[in-house]
Amino acid sequence: MNKPPISPPSATHLVWPAAVLIGLLAGLLLLAPAAQAACAEGLQPLSTPPQAAPDVSPRTSLLTLVRAAEQRSKLVGAARLLTDAAQADAEEARAGGLPQAALSTTAGPVGSQVEGDPLRTRSQLRPALTVSAPLYDAGRVDALGRWRDSLAEAAHQGQLSTQEQVALQAVTLALDRDRYRLHQQVWNQYAQKVCGLVDALEQIVAVDKGRRSELVQARKTLQQVLLSRAQSMTQLRQTEVKLRRLVGDTLPEIGPLSALLLDVPGLDDLDRLAANSPAIVQMDAQAQAANHLADATLAGQKTQASWQLAVSRNLMGDHTAAWSAGVTVSIPLFNPGFAPAAQSAQLKAEAARLQREDTLESLVSRLAEVHEQARAAMTRAHDVVDTLQSSEQVREATLQQWQQMGRRSLFDVVSAEGDHYSLRIAYVDALHDGQQAVALLWSLAGGVTQPLR
Repeated sequence: MNKPPISPPSATHLVWPAAVLIGLLAGLLLLAPAAQAACAEGLQPLSTPPQAAPDVSPRTSLLTLVRAAEQRSKLVGAARLLTDAAQADAEEARAGGLPQAALSTTAGPVGSQVEGDPLRTRSQLRPALTVSAPLYDAGRVDALGRWRDSLAEAAHQGQLSTQEQVALQAVTLALDRDRYRLHQQVWNQYAQKVCGLVDALEQIVAVDKGRRSELVQARKTLQQVLLSRAQSMTQLRQTEVKLRRLVGDTLPEIGPLSALLLDVPGLDDLDRLAANSPAIVQMDAQAQAANHLADATLAGQKTQASWQLAVSRNLMGDHTAAWSAGVTVSIPLFNPGFAPAAQSAQLKAEAARLQREDTLESLVSRLAEVHEQARAAMTRAHDVVDTLQSSEQVREATLQQWQQMGRRSLFDVVSAEGDHYSLRIAYVDALHDGQQAVALLWSLAGGVTQPLR
């Protein structure tokens, strides 16, 4: 437990007998806790720390938050609709090779004349049924089906990528929310510490006017701490505004997240996972779709054959009936646009393949960069912990020496306290920076929720 920050007269202002000084110090030692409590009445916490349900771990609560963000996201909903639309397009393309039937009706007068005979007219109401199906298309319908299937897979992977972006945003904002809540707690503790110092100095200055400069310094330090605490509260509120846009007006309470994503995964494992991430699989599907479209374009310039059966009957007049059946063969002879169309399709397929390779290279490079950032942040957090231990010893020794007949000045005490609490803020920042970098690593490799599960 920290000793109350009591300020006795310094050695340069010893103007009373020793007995009077000792009595004053003893009285202040007894009055300091009450004085600190009185000052702390104006230092109520600006928000309460998170209180998660007792049976729900922070990991589970964070997963629930991510799922709520995905369900609420309009971008995810739009991506899901695009996936369904791509599936419907694929079904339409596969249906191109199945038989098709059509019913048509012709109504109105009709006339005919044979040379030398008079014109003969009659009325007709002739329904007709036509059934047709392709016999041979050089694989065009099959290639179109594979093209649409690949586009549907690309749309599905795009949906997964969108979900991953929303999940990463939710996790990042949740970590920021936890960061600023811890900031607020640290600044509040620092303010209470300085508040007790101010109260003690006010009592000392009442009997020793020469210590007024120290009181001014302590009050200035308190104002600075309160400003920093207000700033952390503003950052917390801004983060919660962003989080509400993701999950709704009611924010779920999540327990402390300081020890949730501390393990930095190996870079080789991340590279292997990244090759199968939604972003890369989507590029693969798009490259395959371009290849299948090129095949369909080439097949469309080859011989095509189909069969057709038609039956009709006139329901008026002579009630004549007719039918026809046959095979239609189409052999392309000359098409000036064929060569450019085929070349365009092949070039698009090659471009899609190069884009996929470039995306994978960029992803691997980004993983290496973020991996180094995560390691550096975790190392920094570890180093700050070691420094904090030394800082605790320094601040205790400085405060004790200041209390013992002014062997240290108030400026030394304030400096030691400021360094200590600044290190605590630095530790919180390093820890959360590292966890956000780890979350980004998993997201780039395919799923930020993998370590949470």
